[in-house]
Amino acid sequence: MEKNQTVKIYDEEYETTYTAHIEKNGDGWIGWIQEHPKVKCEESTQALLLKTLEKTLYETLEADWEEWDRQIEEDIKAGRFDKLREEVLEDLREGRCKDL
Repeated sequence: MEKNQTVKIYDEEYETTYTAHIEKNGDGWIGWIQEHPKVKCEESTQALLLKTLEKTLYETLEADWEEWDRQIEEDIKAGRFDKLREEVLEDLREGRCKDL
C-alpha cells in the first residue's frame, strides 16, 4: 500500500467539507471519509474512487437524515417531548423568551 492521501469533498446541499482518505491498494484504490466512518469504498481508479466516495457519502447522509426524521416522529407520537413542550409554553406565557 502507498501513503495515505487526503482529499476534501465539499457537499453543497449540507454546506459541509469532508475529508476523504485514499490510498493505492495493489491494482486498485481504497478510500473512506474520516467524519463518516460508514463511508468506505474501493474502486479501480482514483477518479472513480472519488466519485464513488462522494455518491456514497451523499447516500449515507440522506439515510441518516431519514432515520433522524423517523426517530423524531416516533418520539413525538410517544409523547417524549410533551414535558419539554409544556415548559416552553410556560416560558412563553411568563414572558421569559425574547425575539432573536
